[in-house]
Amino acid sequence: MKLLLDLVAWLGAGVLGLVEYIGELGIFAVSGLRHILTPPWYPRQIGRAFMEIGYFSLPVVALTALFTGMVLALQSYTGFSRFGAESAIASVVVLSVTRELGPVLAGLMVSGRAGAAMAAELGTMRVTDQIDALSTLSTDPMKYLVAPRLLAGTLALPLLVLLADILGVMGGYLVGVYKLGFSSGGYLTSTFSNLQTEDVVSGLIKAAVFGFVIALMGCFNGYRSRGGAQGVGAATTSAVVSASILILALDYVLTQVLFVK
Repeated sequence: MKLLLDLVAWLGAGVLGLVEYIGELGIFAVSGLRHILTPPWYPRQIGRAFMEIGYFSLPVVALTALFTGMVLALQSYTGFSRFGAESAIASVVVLSVTRELGPVLAGLMVSGRAGAAMAAELGTMRVTDQIDALSTLSTDPMKYLVAPRLLAGTLALPLLVLLADILGVMGGYLVGVYKLGFSSGGYLTSTFSNLQTEDVVSGLIKAAVFGFVIALMGCFNGYRSRGGAQGVGAATTSAVVSASILILALDYVLTQVLFVK
């Protein structure tokens, strides 16, 4: 009987902790959105965050997208050749990259790079009392530290995904033409004839949502960090893991909303 009560108590504590975490995250997100929409704004902080999230993530996103497109074309050929459907490779590559792989892979890469950096930076500021010092100087930490990163993440990731789409399709083109022997004109014709505006736009919508989520989880976990260096490390890990899980979950939700009629 005691074992059963202990199990119920453990489950109850877990549920209450989860509800508390979701509630704090929701309040944090709403507060961040409110600070984005209301003055004052800090252009230098926004620009700095945009560089950190967007510009410095270019190499990893570009390489990931390029090789993903190449592998996708190669694997598609391996499977489709069994059914004589090699001509569909170009359309599979362009649709997969623009709708799914571009936004998701770019989001995961940026989460591991920029999301972790945001959590570590804010976590260090929290445990060294720099965030409290901002408050004593009449500067709202949410306005100065969090809102610029949320805005920069929402704006930067769609630009990264647009680049990832181009490089992913180019990777498929390189493999299709120079490895698999397709004609350059035929591959490009098949690519553009199967690409529609909504395919690219849907990927960019996903990217904006993912960018906000990455910045939100990085800031949230860093902002509430406690316990010195160990707490900063835990906040960094939690930021990457939670953002990655949310990206995959929201990808399904957004696909359901955008494509399922």
